[in-house]
Amino acid sequence: NIRYDYLLHSLPVGERILVNDTKPSGLKCAYALNVKRDARLDVTYKMGDAKALDSISLDKDLESALKTIDIEIENLKLLKEGLIKESLDSKQLENYPKASPLSKALDLITSTKGRVVFTGMGKSGIIAKKIVSSLASTGTPSFFIHPSEASHGDLGMLKDKDLVVAISNSGESKELVDVLAYCKKFRLPLISITKNKDSTLGKAGNVVLSLPSGKEACPLNLAPTSSTTATLVLGDILTVRLMERRNFSKAKFENFHPGGKLGFSLLQVSSIMHKDDALPLLHEKASLKDALLEMTLKRLGCVGFVNDLGYLIGILTDGDLRRILNRDFLDKDISLLMTKDPITLAPTTLVATALDLMQAKEITSIFILEDKKPIGVINIHDCLKSCGISDKIGFKDQSLNKDLASTDKTLDKASLNKS
Repeated sequence: NIRYDYLLHSLPVGERILVNDTKPSGLKCAYALNVKRDARLDVTYKMGDAKALDSISLDKDLESALKTIDIEIENLKLLKEGLIKESLDSKQLENYPKASPLSKALDLITSTKGRVVFTGMGKSGIIAKKIVSSLASTGTPSFFIHPSEASHGDLGMLKDKDLVVAISNSGESKELVDVLAYCKKFRLPLISITKNKDSTLGKAGNVVLSLPSGKEACPLNLAPTSSTTATLVLGDILTVRLMERRNFSKAKFENFHPGGKLGFSLLQVSSIMHKDDALPLLHEKASLKDALLEMTLKRLGCVGFVNDLGYLIGILTDGDLRRILNRDFLDKDISLLMTKDPITLAPTTLVATALDLMQAKEITSIFILEDKKPIGVINIHDCLKSCGISDKIGFKDQSLNKDLASTDKTLDKASLNKS
């Protein structure tokens, strides 16, 4: 009855545990835990087949990969424990409870009137650029300044209301000295991200976000591996919490991601629909000749029909016309030819949803209604163009992302993804 995920994350790589289990069929089996864990497969053997279990071994490449993941996960656990400890310590002060370093850093970022300027050397600089990208795309104006270039004129990019975030695992990157001195001279608030609070960087910061002191995944314990992962996750923690504090909405996200699938997944049909004079609409008493002329004039492959109240009651498409060409249709009433109660959408419907619906129903045009009245129309070509897909491609073959799920419990998810 031990939780499998507990065993999965608590035992070291290579540990061999036999778990007796009874399948619904009644067959008793044993799992080689390391095989399940490494290959994510239910590898079963009959009880008593010890020879088969003992023969299980990992190839060197997989063994190294799993060892790296375990070391990095362990370092993330240290980061999590450190954040919890700092939060508890700050609240246990009897006379003057303080905010935790994480909360202080978030307060500084949300209250700054300027930009959030990141800097860092080497691998720390690369991670800083990624954090900058995440923050800028979620509503926090940010940019990166290279510490060496800063010493040769780029310090002039800093303004008096900016906030500086400096990253150095050791806290002793000599290239950061001029940046730190500039912050002190012009009283720019500084957030230091380092594993050593007593380092030059740690002592210079108004707030210090501590990195864990776990071992690197590098076999020499030298190349930045676990430390850069922890720094990246710390950046994700800041990004996610800032989004929550600022109530960063999907609409705002769309404004920052107009291109690509991210923007498309949040785009509403009201942004791409044809409306006003471009809307192919006729009264329900119109003739078929009128419908043909309207369809030809508006060039959208369809025409909608409204009643005296302006409510949409039907639609006639070029496909409908092709299907009735062999009939004696010229003398028929238009109400007998149009599709009544057609599929419609609200203006707030996502384009991705509209495209999925068109695929499922095998239709190419949909009217957009507001209070039962048509305010626009979209077709398959509009949807395809909005996501950068050529309208020459068959829309049945397109696979498009749904809404992106919001990030939550960043540390736990990072650990889960690595496992």
